[in-house]
Amino acid sequence: MTRWAWWLLAYASLALGIIGIVVPGLPTVPFVLLAAFAAARGSERLRARLLADPRFGPVIRDWEREGAVSRRAKRLATAMMSICAVLLFATAPRAWMAGIGTLAMALVAAWLWRRPEPRH
Repeated sequence: MTRWAWWLLAYASLALGIIGIVVPGLPTVPFVLLAAFAAARGSERLRARLLADPRFGPVIRDWEREGAVSRRAKRLATAMMSICAVLLFATAPRAWMAGIGTLAMALVAAWLWRRPEPRH
């Protein structure tokens, strides 16, 4: 039963990550990393496919090996969070609501920029 739960988490996370490619505000990389983590416990086939993927494989390997995130990924994530913050302030019914979301994204960005970069 546990293997099925890991399998389900892996595929659900991957689906959310893929959706996050086109939906602003929905992150891609954290869901792909979670998918790889869960796949290691529930689906070796999915894990092998993720590691072989030219887009996701290097990100997963860098994270697993060093807990590292590339500078390009950091810049892209920060840019997307900035765009989302602007959209929040433009559309939120109250400024404090946009402020809370923006604060959360700022904390994530600060954590992200503290991660090491891969040593290739």
